[in-house]
Order: sequence, then C-alpha cells, then structure tokens
Amino acid sequence: MVAALVVSLALWGLAAAAQAQLVASVSATPTGQPLPAGFLGVSLEYRALHLYAGDDLGAVDPVLVRLLAQLAPGQAPVLRIGGDSTDGTWWPMRGVIPPGGIYYRLSQGWLRTTRALAGALGARLILGVNLAAGRPALAAAEARALLAGIGSQYIEALEIGNEPDLYGAAGWYRLKGRTVFARSRRYDLGSFIGDFSRWREALPSAPLAGPAFSGSSWMGGLSRFLSAEPGLAVVTYHRYPLRGCLTKPRAPGYASIANLLADGSASGLARGVAGYAAVAHAHGLPFRIGEMNSASCGGRKGTSDTFASALWVLDTLFNLASVGVDGVNIHSLPGASYELFSFSRGHGGAWRATVHPEYYGMLLFAQAFPVGAQLLPVSAPAGPVKVWATEGTDGHVRVVAINKSTSSRYTFQLQVPGAAQGTLEYLLARSAAATGGVTLGGQSFGAQTTTGALPGPQSATPIAASAGSYSISLPPASAALLTQ
Repeated sequence: MVAALVVSLALWGLAAAAQAQLVASVSATPTGQPLPAGFLGVSLEYRALHLYAGDDLGAVDPVLVRLLAQLAPGQAPVLRIGGDSTDGTWWPMRGVIPPGGIYYRLSQGWLRTTRALAGALGARLILGVNLAAGRPALAAAEARALLAGIGSQYIEALEIGNEPDLYGAAGWYRLKGRTVFARSRRYDLGSFIGDFSRWREALPSAPLAGPAFSGSSWMGGLSRFLSAEPGLAVVTYHRYPLRGCLTKPRAPGYASIANLLADGSASGLARGVAGYAAVAHAHGLPFRIGEMNSASCGGRKGTSDTFASALWVLDTLFNLASVGVDGVNIHSLPGASYELFSFSRGHGGAWRATVHPEYYGMLLFAQAFPVGAQLLPVSAPAGPVKVWATEGTDGHVRVVAINKSTSSRYTFQLQVPGAAQGTLEYLLARSAAATGGVTLGGQSFGAQTTTGALPGPQSATPIAASAGSYSISLPPASAALLTQ
C-alpha cells in the first residue's frame, strides 16, 4: 500500500533557533509474525474475581465484560486467573485440613461466576493450580473442579504454581510470628522439574502452562525444563520492570516515573525475554508473559497509577511483540497502585467503573496493532520519542509515536509518498504524573463509566497532507496514532 514512510521529527525548543532535526523512516515491507489473536489480555487473582465480576450469574458485571472485550476486538480474550492466590487457593476436600498457606476457598458459586464471565467474553482462561502446598492430590481436586465447573471449552491451560523460583526465598505464610516457606532453600530447578512431573501425572487430562518463573535465574534452564515436559501447551513467564517495595529512590529498580519511562523498562525488558521466546519457539510452543505490570509488590502510588504507566505499557507491548512474544497479561488487583480499573455498584445495583490511566495505553495499542497485523520496520535515532508502525490485514498503515519526555515538545513532518488524507488521534493527560483526566481521541471514560465504552462515536481528527507530508505536533508525555 505504501512504498515508504518517512517521519521527520523536529525538536521544538523554547526558541525556534534551538530546533534540531531528527528523521525516522518506516519500511513498507512487513516483518515478524502477524499479531496472534488474544495477544493482549488481563491477569486477575482468584480471591478478587468476584470483586470485578460480581456474584449475580444472570448479570455478570457488564462494564467489566466491555472493558476486557475491547482490548481484544473480534478475538477470544485470554484471561489469566492466578497470581499469589494460585498458591493460596484450594478446592475443599472432605476430611482434609487445608495447609497453613491456604486462605481462599473455591466454591460452586465462584465456578459459576467464572464460567458466566468466560461465556460472556468467549474467553480462554489460564488457571493457576496450587503447587506450594506440596500435595498433588490437592491440586488434582482443584483441577477437576475447575474443568467440571467452568468447562474445558473455556480453559486454555492449567498453570502449575506461581513463581516457584521464589519458594525457597520468599515466605509462603507466617505462623506464630515465624515465616514458613513453601520449599527449603535447597529447592532448585531440578527439584521443580520433578515436582512439575508429579503434578502433571496427578492432574486430570488438560493443557498445561508453565513454568511461571519470576526471574532470569531459573529461566536459563528453560530448554532443560521444556525437554522434560514435552506435553506443555504454553510457556509462561512473569515480568515487572520495577520494584514497588523498594524505599530508596536511588536504588536500581525503584518505581519512579523517570525509571518507568526509561528505555530499560520497555525495550530493556523486551530484550531480556527475547531469548526465552526463541527457546519456546524452538520447542514449537507459544511464549506468553502471563503476569506483568509496572512494578512488583502492588506497584507504587505516584508512579503506577499515573499517566506515565499508559505511555510505558503502550511502548512495552510493541517492544514485546517485536521480539516474538505471543501474548501478554497485564495484572490487576483491587487496591494495588497499578490497578487497571476499579468497580462499585450504585443505586439499584448498577455497575460503575473508574478506569485508570494504564488502561488507556492498552486500548490505544489494541487500536494500533489489530490481530493479524505485522510490524513495519522503523529506522529512528535513539531518544525519548518512540515510533512504531503496523500494516493491518485491512491494508491500513498505522503509525504510533510516543513522546516519553516529560518536558519537550516535538513537531512531526510525516511524509508519505502519495499521501492525501489520514486520521489522527491523541493520547493525552495534563502531565506524566496525572492520575486522571486522560483522553484518547478527545474522549474519556470520565470519573466513572456505567458502560465501559468511550462515549459517542470514536473521535479521530481528519488530517490532510500537504505536498505529501502531514504536520503533527506531539506535546510532552503524550502519544499519537496516525492511520493512513
């Protein structure tokens, strides 16, 4: 459709004389795999699902359904349910006392609610089963209940355990002031592989996901794990670029806006997982970041809940797609600083949602990179402006520019041979630190939404080319989507 695309970025300083010219070129030849269906999904905790979906089987929270569905338009969304509560959940067994780390009890009501949510979405679920408790029979009972109560047609895979590489280092629960660990400090990759095999043999027949590690140490043995588990259905890994529990601002990984917008939190994160995706693909398996957000430990207020998170997630999702990752689930937890949306019920029981900034970045990604689209290579100088381009199966070229500078404005001269008309929409807020007032294409969910949809028709501004060039201004801490 387009022979070549050249983006000229003119740095707009306080004085016109301070302008510097930056040029980025976008090739017309698509590269990489088409974006898989269900690439962008959400991750939720067992213990929190009812807070989002409710417990009325006749009317599962319709606002939640709409918010999740529009992140994967025309697709079956991949919803992961697990997190820390994977290893704190069980299906009650008659005559069995639950282990000390169990704090959430599955019920028939929970199963019916989850089935109703999956049915409303046409979703595919990745469901964690308990490994930390050390009892294969307990995990098998849980798996049987999930398969029977939700239905195998909705289950993408059962994920055995949650971040088992931390079992010997991070406490599972506390008993009389003493920390109890799920495994001894000698627990290693070989021990985990043995456990995984025993759990696999005990579980009912179902696709399996794993290893759900949290760090790079054990992931170095990914090929060893996959060779020992030839029946695995999907490789899963968890990533957080920053650590919300750090308290020293100068510590590496401290959750600040500056660190979140730094290249290490987006392109650096993607480079760190690229090799694992390649190993999974060499074994014929998809590779999914089953849990990700801005910072671990629930994130940090003043960073994870700000507009900076929208710019970060937008850039990071493109980066992950570019290195061959097959899917990403963004984690959301009620009360966490990185929560994507929060819900309440108004008069008459009507659902209302507050949509937080990060969701807007995810929504723009879904618009800019539709299922089946491929990336177009971009040649651009290093700097705070990130440019991504895709070509969709509809023939449209979409160019996203993300200004991660919190102080500098950039002016674009976007040159497209034969260009005549396009549309432009912005992702904007007052500043990178804003926790509200976000707009996408001039629209906003506002303080609360009762529908889960941006009000009115999609707002995109027509833009005409002059002499084959579009002129676009990009404010500090903003993003723009041009569709040609």
